[in-house]
Amino acid sequence: MKKFMTLIVVIAAALTLSSCDCFKKMAKDPAAIQVSCTPEVLVLNNGKIAADISATIPADYFNKKAALKVTPVLFFEGGAVAGETLLLQGEKVASNGMVVASGESMSIQRHVEFDYQPAMDACVLKLLVEVQCKSGKCKEFTLINANNGAVLTESQLAVLAKNDNMAYALKNECGRQIAVGLNTLQKDIDFAVAMQAEANNYKNVTSYVTKADLVYKINSSTLSKKAVKADDVVALKELVENNLANERASQSIYVNGYASPDGPEKLNDKLASKRSQSGLKAVEELLKQSGLNIDAAAYGEDWDGFKEAVAASNIEDKDLILQVLSMYSSAAEREKEIKNLASVFGALKTDVLPQLRRAQIVNTTDITGKTDAEMVALINQGLATELSLEELLHIAEVQPAVAQVALQTAADNYGDARAYNNLAVVLAQAGDFDGALKALDNAANAGSKSEELNNNYALVYLAKGEVAKAEMYAKGANAEVKSLAAAAKGEYTAAVNGLKGYNAAIAQVQEGNLAAAKKSLEGDKSAKADYLRAVIAVKEGNLTEARAALSSAVSKDASLAKKAAKDVNLAALR
Repeated sequence: MKKFMTLIVVIAAALTLSSCDCFKKMAKDPAAIQVSCTPEVLVLNNGKIAADISATIPADYFNKKAALKVTPVLFFEGGAVAGETLLLQGEKVASNGMVVASGESMSIQRHVEFDYQPAMDACVLKLLVEVQCKSGKCKEFTLINANNGAVLTESQLAVLAKNDNMAYALKNECGRQIAVGLNTLQKDIDFAVAMQAEANNYKNVTSYVTKADLVYKINSSTLSKKAVKADDVVALKELVENNLANERASQSIYVNGYASPDGPEKLNDKLASKRSQSGLKAVEELLKQSGLNIDAAAYGEDWDGFKEAVAASNIEDKDLILQVLSMYSSAAEREKEIKNLASVFGALKTDVLPQLRRAQIVNTTDITGKTDAEMVALINQGLATELSLEELLHIAEVQPAVAQVALQTAADNYGDARAYNNLAVVLAQAGDFDGALKALDNAANAGSKSEELNNNYALVYLAKGEVAKAEMYAKGANAEVKSLAAAAKGEYTAAVNGLKGYNAAIAQVQEGNLAAAKKSLEGDKSAKADYLRAVIAVKEGNLTEARAALSSAVSKDASLAKKAAKDVNLAALR
C-alpha cells in the first residue's frame, strides 16, 4: 500500500515562519500537494536500493515567482546519500528547472536509486526541501525543516556549513520521512550451500595382487629345486612375510595349476590338476611359518596365458600368430596349429610355451587404511602431511571440523585441482568469499574444467554481489545456480521453482507466498531457518510465534540478535 503524505505542510509552515513571501498563498492549503513513495519499506535488490516517488500539484497552486528544490536523501547510521535534486519553478522564475504552470495540474514521477552499503540496513528515505523567493529571507535557496516549516537559524546554518556529524544530524532532523527501513532478505540467500565439492577416489581397503610361477618341465608335474628358488617365488615369499608384520594387511593365497595348450586336452587337464597339488605342497612348505590357509585349483590348458605371453613377446609376427589361432574354436585344432607355428617360430617353443607349464601362486593382499579418527588425530597433531591426497580429500568430506586444514594441506602439497575447488567450498561456507575466489582461480590454473568449478564460480560471484560476472558462468551452470542468479536480480517468480529448502523459502517470502515458504522450511532446524520463521510470523501478524522463533534462532546463533535489532521485517517485535 502506498503511503500518502502532505508535502504542502512543509511549505505552509515555511511561509508562516520564514517571511518567504512567494510561499504565503501556497501555504494556505496544506493538503494540496500529495506525495507517495513506492515501496514504503525499501527493498535491497542486486546491490541497489530503489524507490519511485510521485507527486501531484493542483492547478492554480504554484506561485509564479517561487522556486523549490526537493532532494531525496537516504539517511543511515553514520552517513547519508543524496539522490538527484528536482528543481520546481514558477512561470516567472528565470532558471533551468521544471516549470509548474499555474493554470493546470501537474503530476511528477521520479525514480531514485542508491548503491547499497551494509550500514544502510537500518535507513530512512527523506525529502530535504530548500526554498527561494526574490524577496524576504529566502533570496538564496535555504534549507527548511520539512517537518515544521521553520527556516534555519543563523547558528543552525553555521552548523550546516561545517558538513560534519552535527551537520548530518541536523539535515536528518530537517528531512521529511517518506519511506522507512530496508528489506534485506535478498542478502540472506545462502549461495554457498549450493556449491559443489568434487569427488575423491579414496578407498579404505586397497587390494594388491602379486603372482609368481612354479615352472615345470614338459609333461611333468614334479617340481625341481630350481623352480622353487626362482626370483619371483622368493620375492613373493618375502612379500608375504612383510605383510604378516603389517597389522592392516590381510592375505589370501591360491595355487592354480595350468598346462601349455600344445598338448592333448585330456592330458593337459590331468597335468594341471597334478601341478596344482604338487605346487600346493611346495607353497605350504615355503610358507609354513605364516600360518596362512592356502587353496589350490586346476584350470587345464592356459589359452589365455598363451595369448598374453605372445602379446608381451618380441616375436615379430605375434599379431599374425594370434589372428590365426583365434580362427580355431576347437582345442584340438588349436593344439595342432600351435605345434605347427612353434616349428616356424622358435620363440614360441623356447620362450612362450615353457612358461605356461606351471603352478601359479596368487597372493591377494587387502590393506586397510587409517580410520577417520586416526586421520583427524594426525591433523590435530599438525601431521596432516602424513596423509595421502585421497585421504585428505576424504577426511575433509566427512569431518567438517578439519576440512579447511586438510584441503589446504592437499592443495599446498599436491597442487590438486579438486583440493582447491573443495577448499573454495569450505571457505565460502565460512563466509570468506574472497578466499574462495582465489581457491577457484588456483583450481582453474591447475587445469580443472569441471562442472563443479563452473557452478562454484557463479555462486561465489553471486555471494560477492557481482551478478554480471556470475551470469557469465551461470549460462553453463545447473538449474539451481541459474535460479539463484535469478533470485539475486529479484526475479523471484522465475527463481522459486529451481530452488529448495531455505533459499526457496526466501524467494517465496519475497513473493508474498508465506504458506509455501513455511513448507519449504519444514525439517530445517538451523538458526537461519528459525530467523526466517520469525520474519514470516511477523508478516502473518503472529507476534507470539515470531518471538518464539527469534528466541530459538538467537539461542543457536547469538549474532542474530544484532541483526534482528535493525531488521525492518522484525520491527513489530521491538
